[in-house]
Amino acid sequence: MLKYKYKDISFTFGAFPTFELIKAKAQNVVAVIYHSKLKKTEEVANLFNLCKKHDIKVEQDDKTIEKIANKENVFVIGVFKKYVGTKMDGNNLVLVNPSDMGNLGTIMRTALGFGIKNIIIVRPAVDYFNPKVVRSSMGAIFSLNIVEYENLNDYLNTKNEKYFFMLNGKQILGSFKITDSAFDLVFGNEAHGLPIECENFGKTVLIKHSSKIDSLNLPISVGIALYETFKVL
Repeated sequence: MLKYKYKDISFTFGAFPTFELIKAKAQNVVAVIYHSKLKKTEEVANLFNLCKKHDIKVEQDDKTIEKIANKENVFVIGVFKKYVGTKMDGNNLVLVNPSDMGNLGTIMRTALGFGIKNIIIVRPAVDYFNPKVVRSSMGAIFSLNIVEYENLNDYLNTKNEKYFFMLNGKQILGSFKITDSAFDLVFGNEAHGLPIECENFGKTVLIKHSSKIDSLNLPISVGIALYETFKVL
């Protein structure tokens, strides 16, 4: 593991996301490390068998786990090389400047649950391979194709039909049908949303809610949008 720079690798925390990592990206796995306190459950046995199948090194190293996981209750870690997604045709979920790692992982898992496999992240953004993101995605990240754009302007010039989810959106979600052609569902970050100039590049959409709150949190908004979109497609 030490032959790789930390900027080039990341980690899965726990047996389940490590299992998902190996199922989807075995070629990127450097090693699986476990703690002496790890209980030999059926889940762990399945993980170790999968490691053997793919010839992945498994070793006990309490000190490394305690260092990497810090104070978290973690007894197995997958070490993997980061990789880059590829631009593909089809529908995309677009996240502009996501800043909360837990939210990002939750959104990834939700997207995969509704059949979205392409996620675009517009920088600046958190590192989507951070272990906190990986853990909150429950390993869903490894079944997604993730592409980054350096800034919003670079993204806005892409070809898909765009639906920008904004508090001042002109169309109410659920009152119209999403296009039959390839489309993007676009969300801003947790604090600032999307800039007003997005109105010039596609349709703006409002998720209607009561006046008792000022807004929905980002993962909830994404989940509602995905449900409403795919229930009519």
